[in-house]
Order: sequence, then C-alpha cells, then structure tokens
Amino acid sequence: MDLLRSVILGIVQGLTEFLPISSSAHLAIVPQLLGWEDPGAAYTAVVQIGTELAVILYFWRDIWTIGSGWVRGVFSAQARQQPEWRMGWFIIIGSLPIVILGLLLEDLIDREFRNLWFIGSMLIILGLVLGLAERIGRKTKPIGDLRTRDAILLGLAQACALVPGVSRSGATISMGLFLGYERQAATRYAFLLAIPAVVGAGVYKLKDIPGGENAYGIGPTIVGTVVSFVVGLAVIHWLLQYVSNHSYKPFVIYRVALGSLVLILLWAGVITATVAA
Repeated sequence: MDLLRSVILGIVQGLTEFLPISSSAHLAIVPQLLGWEDPGAAYTAVVQIGTELAVILYFWRDIWTIGSGWVRGVFSAQARQQPEWRMGWFIIIGSLPIVILGLLLEDLIDREFRNLWFIGSMLIILGLVLGLAERIGRKTKPIGDLRTRDAILLGLAQACALVPGVSRSGATISMGLFLGYERQAATRYAFLLAIPAVVGAGVYKLKDIPGGENAYGIGPTIVGTVVSFVVGLAVIHWLLQYVSNHSYKPFVIYRVALGSLVLILLWAGVITATVAA
C-alpha cells in the first residue's frame, strides 16, 4: 500500500509542481481526503527532486548556456558583458532568500505551516493575488529585460512558497506579471529559479527519509520521485505551450475553489487540520 500511495502522490506532485496551484498543499490535502496518513515533510521535499530533474532535462540547453557563460565570466572580462553572466547572477541572487529563510524557519515549515486551515487560506489568498497580477500586469517585457532589482523581488516572491499553499511557481509568476514580464518569460524564469532551491531542499531532507518525517520509507519514496519526474516533464511542455496563448484565470478559479472546499471540510469536521511533521 505504501508503494501504491507513493505512486499516486508522485503523480500528484508531477501534475501540481509547475502549475501555480501548490504541490505542497496537494501533498497535504490529498492524503487527508483519501484517509491516508500524511507522507511527511521529508517525503514532500525529496519527491520534488523528481520534478526538478524534469526541469533540468527540459531546460538543459538554457542551464548549460547560463552555467558555462557564468563560469567564463569568472575568468574573462569580455564574458562578463554577455547576458549569460548576468542571468547566472540573477539566479544566484534570486535563490538566496528561500535558502536563508528555509534554514531559519525549518521547524515552522515542517510543523506549524502544515496546518490545513493555513493551507486552505493560502490557496485562496495567493489565488486572488495571481488573478490580480494577471489582470493588471502589462505582460510585455521579455526575460532579457531582467534586472537586479527584479531578480531580488522574484527571489523574495519564491521564498513565500516556503508556506504550503502559496506555490513556488505561482508566487514567482505573480511577481513576474506584476513587474510587467510576459507570461511565458515569467513562467520560464520561475522554473529556472526553482532548481537550486528545490534540489538543495530535497538533498538536505534525504537524511530524514529513514526516520519519522517520511511515512513511506526509502523504496516507495524513490518510486514516487521517478513518477513525479515523468509526469512533471509532460506538464512543463504543456504549460509553456498553454501560457503562450491563455491566461492564468482557470488556475485562479481552481485555487479559490479548492481552498474554499478545504475550509468547508475542516469546518464540517470531515478532515482534520493538523497533519504529521
């Protein structure tokens, strides 16, 4: 049963990591709705490595171009004039807030923030924020217009995703839209910015897999991670095609509806607010 549950949650992770609807919220909500125990914060962090490996595979050319350009810039003044050097620094700068706050707030993230009253509320609030960003954002700036101030603001937005229910991609995309970036540019940058933070968090949490912070153990967790990789790869391709010609409005509606359902079920006593650490 642990293996089957891990496969199902791997599918949930792959479907929800890149959509602006919060994978961590779904990994907390789905087990409750199905009557399962919470998989734990360590399982959540590690299974996300699968979806980030999907990002690495999908964007490997971008990653190689940025990474090699940044390394060349360390040794060459001429290379420091190239956009790859600046983009490398933007990703480094943008990753710092979530790393620092993640370490400082680890206990809150693993316990207090995993309360479904909190998660349901965040689904609604950040859904409305995404809707506002979609409505008022100019959506005209390409990713090449990125500047240091914008990288810092996007990094701070991503750090908000330490709270389950916010959504890493949702928060970053919302900030990108508020700053005037095109939907596809904001979405693409959100994917690239997430790589250091999510892979780092997953590796950091590997030590907790054999213990009480993971309900399924090593084998099922590996299977769930592989499943999330395969599903996530398909979702990335679909989402980048979708946002080229469509708005984020359906995701706004979904977030508000799901958050409202969670709060109603909590109020009715159908599900419980507190999940395992």
